[in-house]
Amino acid sequence: MHVNHTVNEFGPLADLMADPTVEEIWINSPHRIFIARMGISQLTNLVLSTQEVRDLVERLLMWGGRRLDLSHPFVDARLPDGSRLHVAIPDVTATHWAVNIRKHLIRGKSLSDLTELSVMTQPIADYLSQAVRSGLNILVSGSTQAGKTTLLNALVSSTPFQSRVITIEEVFELKPLLPDCVALQTRAANLQGDGEIPLRKLIKEALRMRPSHLVVGEIREAEALDLLIALNSGLPGMATIHANSAREAIAKLQTLPLLAGENISHHFVAPIVASTIDLIVHTTIIRETGERRISEIVYVTGRIENDRAETEPIYTYCNGKYEVGLGDPARIFHSLGSNWLG
Repeated sequence: MHVNHTVNEFGPLADLMADPTVEEIWINSPHRIFIARMGISQLTNLVLSTQEVRDLVERLLMWGGRRLDLSHPFVDARLPDGSRLHVAIPDVTATHWAVNIRKHLIRGKSLSDLTELSVMTQPIADYLSQAVRSGLNILVSGSTQAGKTTLLNALVSSTPFQSRVITIEEVFELKPLLPDCVALQTRAANLQGDGEIPLRKLIKEALRMRPSHLVVGEIREAEALDLLIALNSGLPGMATIHANSAREAIAKLQTLPLLAGENISHHFVAPIVASTIDLIVHTTIIRETGERRISEIVYVTGRIENDRAETEPIYTYCNGKYEVGLGDPARIFHSLGSNWLG
């Protein structure tokens, strides 16, 4: 493999970064460097030295303003091209620095663009677009690399142009095509252990910034409670969550708020989830081909069944086509006093 060490800040990885078919690059050791194409991992023939790996990481972190040392052996940062860098060093890792660079090949795409890429059909794109314009609260679920962030970005870009959108992320990734959008990012503590700004703090601060829509890049922990409370007050919003199905996503959303404290109970959370979230859009990656696709859209009815928010399938991808489920696609809009235009 020909490697150009001077093209840009990616140094010996420049050719891989420039290759549009490469989705992700990870370094297990200087002699074992992998890539993912179409969702399938491949071992490259690229060999680096230990010092080259360290120089590469330090050069990339200078741009991101993040640090990596014994007191902070992990780092998560955005790179100049919008890709995401994650690094772990010993003694968290056994011997070598572990480096992951996740490229976002279709970031910034609209719902129409994703339709052309077969992520969804045009009727589903129209349905989701109207759901966003109607102010529905949407949860995007999926596994790692299933396209959750890309879909969320497209959904946010569908909000009316007069909207004021506040996005909240651990690392800047969303770039919605909107004139009035403020992006907020978490901050790690300094060497003295001060100055940390977690997602929970950003959600509370965002409510003071006159948002018309609140968007959280990914909910993983107790910030789920703050988001639910914010959306339950009538503020439209969206977020992603890691889950293997829409059903698992709703169950996880009812569990994460319990991390906020012992005084938060499941009986308190379940009704809030049921009354707050309107749609769950689940994305998946087809391992054989690497294609991303919306596999199901479910409607959260607002009712509780066996201590879990009840859902009804609206669209389900099955045997190469979308089937309309028990949930009437138009019902959710009728309940809001608007007409389904599909």
